[in-house]
Amino acid sequence: MAMGLSTAKPYRRRLFLLLLRCTRTAEPSPKCSHHHPLSCSSPAAAAEPTHLRCIFRPGDPNRFVPGIPDAFWGVRQFSTSVDPISSGDKNLERIFIQNMPVKPIVVDGVDAVPIEDERKEEVDTVVANAEEGKDELCGGKVGDLYKLEGDLEVRQEKEQSEVEKEAWRLLDRAVVSYCERPIGTVAANDVTAANQALNYDQVFIRDFVPSALAFLLKGESEIVRNFLLHTLQLQSWEKTVDCYSPGQGLMPASFKVRTVPLDGSNEAFEEVLDPDFGESAIGRVAPVDSGLWWIILLRAYGKITGDYALQERVDVQTGIRLILNLCLSDGFDMFPSLLVTDGSCMIDRRMGIHGHPLEIQALFYSALRCSREMITFNDGSKNLVRAINNRLSALSFHIREYYWVDMKKINEIYRYKTEEYSHDAINKFNIYPEQIPSWLVEWMPDKGGYFIGNLQPAHMDFRFFSLGNFWAIVSSLATPRQAEGILNLIEDKWDDIVGRMPLKICYPSLEYEEWRIITGSDPKNTPWSYHNGGSWPTLLWQFTLACIKMGRPELAQRAVAVAEKRLPNDKWPEYYDTRSGRFIGKQSRLYQTWTIAGFLTAKMLLENPAAAAVLTCDEDLELLQGCACSLSKNTRIKCSRLAAKSQVVV
Repeated sequence: MAMGLSTAKPYRRRLFLLLLRCTRTAEPSPKCSHHHPLSCSSPAAAAEPTHLRCIFRPGDPNRFVPGIPDAFWGVRQFSTSVDPISSGDKNLERIFIQNMPVKPIVVDGVDAVPIEDERKEEVDTVVANAEEGKDELCGGKVGDLYKLEGDLEVRQEKEQSEVEKEAWRLLDRAVVSYCERPIGTVAANDVTAANQALNYDQVFIRDFVPSALAFLLKGESEIVRNFLLHTLQLQSWEKTVDCYSPGQGLMPASFKVRTVPLDGSNEAFEEVLDPDFGESAIGRVAPVDSGLWWIILLRAYGKITGDYALQERVDVQTGIRLILNLCLSDGFDMFPSLLVTDGSCMIDRRMGIHGHPLEIQALFYSALRCSREMITFNDGSKNLVRAINNRLSALSFHIREYYWVDMKKINEIYRYKTEEYSHDAINKFNIYPEQIPSWLVEWMPDKGGYFIGNLQPAHMDFRFFSLGNFWAIVSSLATPRQAEGILNLIEDKWDDIVGRMPLKICYPSLEYEEWRIITGSDPKNTPWSYHNGGSWPTLLWQFTLACIKMGRPELAQRAVAVAEKRLPNDKWPEYYDTRSGRFIGKQSRLYQTWTIAGFLTAKMLLENPAAAAVLTCDEDLELLQGCACSLSKNTRIKCSRLAAKSQVVV
């Protein structure tokens, strides 16, 4: 029965407003000059980037209204039209749901609710059309969105536990403001280490991701939007180490808001952003993962809020392309995986991950998948899109085929012949069977497997790295069968990987002579500490995403329950030491922000599993069919993609 908007159920009102937003034409985005204002009070800030000074105003019509589209995580999946809408004639505007045109309703701003009585009939038509076709939309996923709406209302009504309330207070306290607007969260708020802040008082891109997701899932999007735009502007800053400048698309590892005298005055002050691109980092290593995390967060922001206008801005599109150009540039490497140095990701110290570490490859793959969704396709971007598709196809095959190990694969390596010189070699990387570590033979379960940490000529790093394996599941870099195998292994080896505090950053640790040679006798990365087998609670949210995607949330619930018992009493440490994670890390900061945010995000995802769907990627079978080898008639080129494709379980 038709009804007006004012009397409609909450989910119907939100559906109408969601459709309404789709009909609005975004204002043309100013062309990015790639010059970031030195401060919020500088002439450049006042004259140039109106998008930095206006989009955050409370009355700005482009500002997203909290509490409306945050319930519809899969909104963009509604639209199957890729045809550009003419901006010259607004009467030609259409929204398409399964190729069904729906007449847009013109309203002066999304805050115009309730709507006048004479428009109720139009509103009822839109709601009725949407409900009649709900079983056809998105392959039947609209029903899930209605369920999600109910789940969100239940979440809002549910009383938070004391642990969650404390975590939110701590997370809010970690918020950093720039020009009176929230822009991120500090790495840690440990008052006991105030005199040894190092860089824990800065906003890190990778550290802010779980904080951003927690805020987005709560319906607070302003801080995330501010963060994305300001870090984008920092991308263009000059970056120099010993008279050498890296690529233009490099994102900073972190930044700090500093207050400095204005024009040398001691009475007036201004705030400035001070980024670190690796010039001050330990080892002076560029943060390869920062740009990848930025792209992943940008997609998540659009999916959760429905504010896709941000992705379509000229400066944002330019920023995405600069990052991709840096990652897709030609080099000497023979592999589709990214070649990086030690310390270029979460493991930011010497730990023997130089080369092609799994963590970077999984994030790279995810960023390519996200970029392919967000890039505006036109004549200027078609070559980039083609390059993305080719790289995705090659990278997925490379990781699935050569990084995966289970009991069967280890037995094959054990019987490898070496020094093979031919195009049909089985041991393509000349791996010596003696490299198989003794611990692995007994540790590997009969059912299950994982992606190794690194692969290079004559070298396989058999350590289990949690983040890379989790993100391989989340991004569908792993086949469904491999993803299930990873979770089977974690369940079988629960005491080793979860223990008394989830989750091991890697397993096992480097010890004795191996620790001395590989880490350089690093006193912070001693066995079972920090990056060398330490336990990191922030990995909870990524583990939760992987478990929910594979339909096994009970594993994540077990891990969260373990953490929830200890984290508040231990004052939310950065990491834990010892083989089982029994001790607080010897140099661990307390009140570590991404520990707090990772816990909150994991809790919210478990309470509302439908929200996890927009943060993951489904299997794309077309990637396995897009092999560049098929375009060549060269008989020397051999490809075993069919074997890899056979592993995919639909």
